[in-house]
Amino acid sequence: MSRRRPTPTAGRAPLAALAVLLALPVAAQERFITVASTTSTEQSGLFGHILPLFTRKSGIAVRVVALGTGQALDVGRRGDADVVFVHDAAAEERFVAEGYGVARLEVMYNDFVIVGPAGDPARARGGDAVEALRRIAAAEAPFASRGDRSGTHAAELRLWRAAGIAPGGRWYRETGSGMGPTLNAASGMNAYALTDRGTWLSFCNRGELAVLVEGDRRLFNRYGVILVSPKRHPHVKAAEGQAFIDWLVSTEGQTAIAGYTIGGEPLFFPDARQ
Repeated sequence: MSRRRPTPTAGRAPLAALAVLLALPVAAQERFITVASTTSTEQSGLFGHILPLFTRKSGIAVRVVALGTGQALDVGRRGDADVVFVHDAAAEERFVAEGYGVARLEVMYNDFVIVGPAGDPARARGGDAVEALRRIAAAEAPFASRGDRSGTHAAELRLWRAAGIAPGGRWYRETGSGMGPTLNAASGMNAYALTDRGTWLSFCNRGELAVLVEGDRRLFNRYGVILVSPKRHPHVKAAEGQAFIDWLVSTEGQTAIAGYTIGGEPLFFPDARQ
């Protein structure tokens, strides 16, 4: 009995169907926006919690470029992002005033804390962040600074200025990196550091570090979101970017932010002003 050879057309349908199936994920991922944001929103795990909720509702994927706030705003200035989501109000307002952003909307807040060795050799513990920095500098106790033009770095420099100190010397270590790596460096050196509370709560490599200074009104940390100007950069995905912003400040988005907790403790507090 002779074996029947398949005709050339016999294999085409399965191959064509396979090609369609392979193309489907690509098509599904075509609708996306790029958000330039801070490392704290990424490394705290907030984005991992809220972005799938937004994508499921809108069909718009969000690709995050996590940098210090200054670098994230630079990405927006170049038109390499559709939205910036950062935490340095003064820098954000300049970004909008210079015509790079449409408008700044407040989204949420948390606070900064000063962490350091639980034994607190500089006697920095308390509720006064400026006095704590004075004592750290006087003791020349190791201090790990991000040194990366981030919102956290900007807040730290404001506190040093308020203390009347220009930090420097062997005790002051600039990592030039994000919050997580800076906390790793502080843990390794048993050093003091300023950190946003969200990243601290999600940080697992604490070693002997503990929260020493909190509650000072100067440690307040507010986050804002801005659509990059489509007038300056016509390729900006304005409709999709605005959809993300609208969701963040909506009741649904604010509830999602409030729902992100670690050990029952919220990392961010929704604060959109409708």
